[in-house]
Amino acid sequence: MSERNTLTLPVTQNDKTDAAFFSIIVPIIISVFAIYLTIGMMLGVLPAFIKSDLKYGSLAVGIVIGIQSLATLLTRASAGKMTDTRGARASSYTGISLVMVSGILYLAVATFSQHRSLALGMILLARIVHGVAESMSVTGALTWGIGLVGIQKSGKVMTWNGIAMYAGIAIGAPLAIWMKETQGITYVFGTILALSVISWLSTTKLPDLPVDKSHIRTPFYKVIGVIAGQGLGLAFASIGFACISSFIALLFAERNWGNPSMAFMAFGMFYVLTRVFFSSFPDKYGGYQVALFSLFIEVIGQLLIGFASSESVALIGCSLTGAGFSLIFPALGVLAIKKVSPQMRGTALGSYAAFFDISLGIAGPVAGLIAGWFSYGAIYQFGAISGLLAILIVFLQKND
Repeated sequence: MSERNTLTLPVTQNDKTDAAFFSIIVPIIISVFAIYLTIGMMLGVLPAFIKSDLKYGSLAVGIVIGIQSLATLLTRASAGKMTDTRGARASSYTGISLVMVSGILYLAVATFSQHRSLALGMILLARIVHGVAESMSVTGALTWGIGLVGIQKSGKVMTWNGIAMYAGIAIGAPLAIWMKETQGITYVFGTILALSVISWLSTTKLPDLPVDKSHIRTPFYKVIGVIAGQGLGLAFASIGFACISSFIALLFAERNWGNPSMAFMAFGMFYVLTRVFFSSFPDKYGGYQVALFSLFIEVIGQLLIGFASSESVALIGCSLTGAGFSLIFPALGVLAIKKVSPQMRGTALGSYAAFFDISLGIAGPVAGLIAGWFSYGAIYQFGAISGLLAILIVFLQKND
């Protein structure tokens, strides 16, 4: 028998490095994706459920959406402290457990939906628990990933975690809308419990990070002061995302533009594609340049939505907003975590992410008021102005 000639490609050091990176990061990505799929599902169904089923107005929608971010914000310090003192696994698993609790509360909402006030109160409670869960799980996941692969790949870790986060939101929203229309909202709420189990199981085989209990911790408020410049840039940049996640479905409904799922999908697809193809840019070219360029794209996207005269223009605006917003968190985050010691990385990430929470917590109610006073389109003009302020803040950090 004659042997066939085969070509064996050499395995380079980069191939080995990439394989090692993804062997660690993939389980974390799956865990984070499952958590944010639950968040996306709630963004997809809660605004319409509150307006159509419970008969409350736009302000109530804004409060319900925003209160989760407020809860996340208020527990960032605790999440950072737990991650630094008890380990990233403990923080991550605490968050996943709380997602399970929120799922039970959402299921109770479906049971008592005929009682408007009680149902709204239970939704608010579920959103608070969901917000605390997000704080614990994402702080733990980011610290876990960076600790296992090294600070030199921190931007890449944040980029891929962001892919998992916003892919979850982008897929979760239309998935929940479809499930509600075909099977009922009880199935949507029940899926949260199944996803939390998947999130837990995905990281069980990852090694723990060592915890240095002898390290003298810097107070949370001092860490916030150190990374405040990057945090404020992130906060104003995140308002455009908050406007889309909270009110794009209602904008489409008001103008009879068809299925609002397309808006979530457009944002999410371009967000994810940008991160997939340009994940190394914050580490390679520096956070400052990447953040500025990204912000300009996001502002253009918000303006297109705000002045859109057709569904197609609005979808292009959502796409550009997703592409622009995509690299802002890792770009500014790379700059932020380099300002602290490794033992304070969890606290620094919690402090940095707290600015994102402030943005979403404030943007929801403010956008609801803007919609009531003016129009849904005016919300995205507000998002564009916020993006311009973010550009100014980042520009002033050039020598930081």
